[in-house]
Amino acid sequence: MTKLEQIEKNITELGQEDFKAFTEWFEALQAARWDKQIEADINAGKLDQLADGALADFRAGKTKAL
Repeated sequence: MTKLEQIEKNITELGQEDFKAFTEWFEALQAARWDKQIEADINAGKLDQLADGALADFRAGKTKAL
C-alpha cells in the first residue's frame, strides 16, 4: 500500500467529528498554499499582463460596476 493509499484509508475511517476537524484543517492548508502560490506568481510578474489588460479595459470603458 502506498503512502497516499494509507492516508486515504485513514481518512475514510475517521469518525464524524474527526472528519470535520480534518476537513477544516485541510481547507485551511489549501488556502494557505493557494495564497503562497498567488503571491509567488505576482512577485514573478506572471499576472502583470492580465492586470494590464484589465486596466486597459477599465480605462476604455469596457467594464461595468458590480
